[in-house]
Amino acid sequence: MTAETKTGNRAARLRAEPAWAESKLWQALRGRRLNGWKFRRQSPIDRFIVDFVCHDAKLVIEVDGATHGTADERERDRLRTLVLETCGFHVLRVTNADVYDNLDGVRETILMAIAQPGAV
Repeated sequence: MTAETKTGNRAARLRAEPAWAESKLWQALRGRRLNGWKFRRQSPIDRFIVDFVCHDAKLVIEVDGATHGTADERERDRLRTLVLETCGFHVLRVTNADVYDNLDGVRETILMAIAQPGAV
């Protein structure tokens, strides 16, 4: 089995069993619901599977839960962001709490990131 096939299978499993915050954000993004922008979820880029990507805007959105608070996880996220940026994407990180408590604010932040990459 090739690495690409393994990544594709893992992405399919993640789509089938999304985290609650990712599921809630997906409802706001799917079907071009965010000002007509097309997003994909659990999509492979390089060696990673990103939570959400808008290829037209070159924007990756990562939804971070409590496990992203440790020093090791922050370093892993930093390195992941560097690789994704090398692939030409801007990476926007939002927390589970932001999605739960302020979905409208998350949507506005995403639109700002699309309009002005690097400003958010």
